[in-house]
Amino acid sequence: MSGKKRYALVGTGSRAGMYVRAITETYPDVAELVALCDFSQTRMNWYVDRIIKATGVDTVPTYPAERFEQMIADTRPDSVIVATIDAAHHNYIARAMVLGCDVITEKPMTTDLEKLNTIFDAIDATGRSLTVTFNYRYAPAYTRFRQLVIDGLVGRPLMVDFSWLLDTSHGADYFRRWHREKKNSGGLLVHKATHHFDLVNWWIDSFPVSVSAMGRLNFYGKANAEARGEHYPYERYTGVPEAEDDPFALQLTSKDALKSLYLDAEAETGYLRDRNVFGEPIDIEDSMTVSVQYDSGVLMSYCLVAYSPWEGLRVAITGTKGRIEMDIEETVLHLLGDGAADASKGPFKKAAIRVYPMFGDGYEVPVPIGEGGHGGADPVMLEQIFSPQPPPDPYHRAASHIDGAASVLVGIASNLSMRDEKVVHIDDLFPLSSMIGHRAG
Repeated sequence: MSGKKRYALVGTGSRAGMYVRAITETYPDVAELVALCDFSQTRMNWYVDRIIKATGVDTVPTYPAERFEQMIADTRPDSVIVATIDAAHHNYIARAMVLGCDVITEKPMTTDLEKLNTIFDAIDATGRSLTVTFNYRYAPAYTRFRQLVIDGLVGRPLMVDFSWLLDTSHGADYFRRWHREKKNSGGLLVHKATHHFDLVNWWIDSFPVSVSAMGRLNFYGKANAEARGEHYPYERYTGVPEAEDDPFALQLTSKDALKSLYLDAEAETGYLRDRNVFGEPIDIEDSMTVSVQYDSGVLMSYCLVAYSPWEGLRVAITGTKGRIEMDIEETVLHLLGDGAADASKGPFKKAAIRVYPMFGDGYEVPVPIGEGGHGGADPVMLEQIFSPQPPPDPYHRAASHIDGAASVLVGIASNLSMRDEKVVHIDDLFPLSSMIGHRAG
């Protein structure tokens, strides 16, 4: 036996590339990728070819999705990494645990209450561990923000004001892909905002107890375009002459991996990666506001916009001793097709953190910038996951299944609140309050 930790990866879209590179190129002395699993052999073959070229290994075994259990039996992974569409996470998490594996899953952990209970039942039955990869926790700028709270610069947190803006490059992409149907993603308040809700939970060290939300599809979709006098009759963008001048168009022939992972795999999967953002069906919201109360008494006002001219965030925490603010305008990141983002100009166009003591002059705090994806977060997170001796983490960034639930429950409750037009109490959905004190860190 080599002594290396063995990993199998299920779901080989673009996000899988981060894990493939970490295991096969950054940590090959201690980690081994023993199998890939997907609905598409085309996608798996693309990754195998890249692994062979980068590392010189002979091959990596591949398994179609219907042979998931056989993959576990044949390759005996210690951990399974789940990077499928969101609505399928629970299935592979639970099955991997029953078969004796720990699990690392992409965020969000899952998309609805039934699936959340499936995951927790599997954990209770097997005792296996689940790590949720909330990479934003590891971004140096967001870690610095947590440090300011830990240092007591706001005193006891009382109020959070948080706005996240997705631009017409990044935001629009959720309306081209499978995310545009809530049955797949839970909507942006589950898929995307799970990052943001987790950051707040972590920054203020508190759990949500009640949620009220409003949301609409205001910009994307066929009806909205036609109401503005705009008409986009095509289903997709690639190879459509009428779409050549459409600023929302994505050409899958523009990058090798977009072509290889998606266009070339369409015959197998039926999945169109480049659907018209002003087409149908789209049933997720692009304009959302959420109010949250936490077990510590903190109140949060949250806003998510998916069609902004610029991308970034504005967040402030006000407490008994003062206020801290962070404004970030992100560099517009375009997928290179290999899962990496083009950060050649750095992750941020602008970044500022300001401290305002309750009685005293305000001042700026330097914003640390890291290298790598998600504002320098990805390499730090991957080191914590795959290194046998990661550096100490005084910020307690590792996220467990309880942290995953605390985040996704805000999104699930928001969907119910929008549907029923009422305040939703978390413990009426899931016994989260009884789990406080048992999460990672």
